[in-house]
Amino acid sequence: MKSLAVLEFVNVPLIAGVLTGVLGMPLTPANAAGLGLVLIVLVEGGGYWWLKFAQLSSRSPVPAGMAVYRVISWINVGLLAAGAVVVGAGLLMGGSGTRVWPGAALWVFALLEHVNYFHLQLMHDTRADVARLAATRRLHRSHLALDLARAAKGSR
Repeated sequence: MKSLAVLEFVNVPLIAGVLTGVLGMPLTPANAAGLGLVLIVLVEGGGYWWLKFAQLSSRSPVPAGMAVYRVISWINVGLLAAGAVVVGAGLLMGGSGTRVWPGAALWVFALLEHVNYFHLQLMHDTRADVARLAATRRLHRSHLALDLARAAKGSR
């Protein structure tokens, strides 16, 4: 769990640095929107894995901060919608090539990361996750979605 958290946090400057510094992606509004969304969701994911590690270490029934993550999930929907508008406007205004398409791809990546964290587990990083996927041959609710449901159930 701790390594998942650290890797998500390491990915933030790594992705930003590679795209803008090494690859020279121009920071147009569309590209900045897509990049910003990816970085936000990665930070949220890293924070969740850190809280999950603390929960397992303390043997708590759910990680701390689930009420905050419930709000974050709704904020993300608004941010993703706004990002879609920015990227779409870039496309409608005739943007092409590296001025818009990296932002569109990053927006899709941010959307998939949001789904991966808050809804369905798309990434399978551990042997247990891969074994469960192989055994059932279907996607399952994400760890965060399960923790959000447990927290909601416990607060009733």
